[in-house]
Amino acid sequence: MRRPLSAFACVLLGVALCGSAQAQERVEFSSLDAPRGVPVVLIGHWFAAGDAGLQPAVLLLHGCGGPYERGVLSPRMREYTTMLNGEGWHALVLDSLTPRGEKELCTQKAGSRAVTQTNRRLDALAAMQWLAQRPDVDPKRVALLGWSNGGSTVLAASNGLHAAVRKAALAARAAVAFYPGCEADLKRGYAPTAPLLMLLGAEDDWTPPQPCVELSERAKGEPKPKVEIYPGAFHGFDSLAPLRVRTDVPNGVRKGFGVTVGGEPQARRASREAMLAFLREQLR
Repeated sequence: MRRPLSAFACVLLGVALCGSAQAQERVEFSSLDAPRGVPVVLIGHWFAAGDAGLQPAVLLLHGCGGPYERGVLSPRMREYTTMLNGEGWHALVLDSLTPRGEKELCTQKAGSRAVTQTNRRLDALAAMQWLAQRPDVDPKRVALLGWSNGGSTVLAASNGLHAAVRKAALAARAAVAFYPGCEADLKRGYAPTAPLLMLLGAEDDWTPPQPCVELSERAKGEPKPKVEIYPGAFHGFDSLAPLRVRTDVPNGVRKGFGVTVGGEPQARRASREAMLAFLREQLR
């Protein structure tokens, strides 16, 4: 008799091969961001790991394209929530764009985006508070996980030099950032409030790895952020999408020439294994 596939193997092969879809619940809660004194009502997608008492929880922070594809949660979000639930961890996918009337930020110039890192940092802090108040979440074992623009949010929400982070009632237990943009927190300075792992593509021409390496080296205090760099990998290396050049993106290393995005099989597998190993160690 064949043994059932593990959650991680299911993710590597494709969610469709692993049986029925996960149960998810749409939830709403207020951001700490309150323009004109009115808090933004955020949207979250909650994936419970089960009912075995207090469990760790992971907050998933989307990139500039948002958490959806064709009106439903993207394959990336569904794959990672499957993987996290398979470890016995709850998962919350946070949507910072739809509540603000935005579908994507990728084609907006970095300095004029409608949703800023300040917005997203406050959203992440509010989501961590929401998680900590749930009776099935261990508030001492909440982790952050983000991609690209969401990876930058991971940095912003775990940087003790930001006033809002210093004042927050809850700090993440661990933080993982896939190919974040590190320039802003490199300039500000980075003082980690939690162990941080950054997973980077050596060939990334959208959010290049070098600023993240420098951020790790210059970080104030302990623990020093960990960095994994994958040879031959571009932005979005953990996806199954083929490599292509996005000429509609105004940001990146070669301004005016677009950016390269797409998966790289070895980096996809190695980065997911590194992420899980790191979170297992931190959330045990």
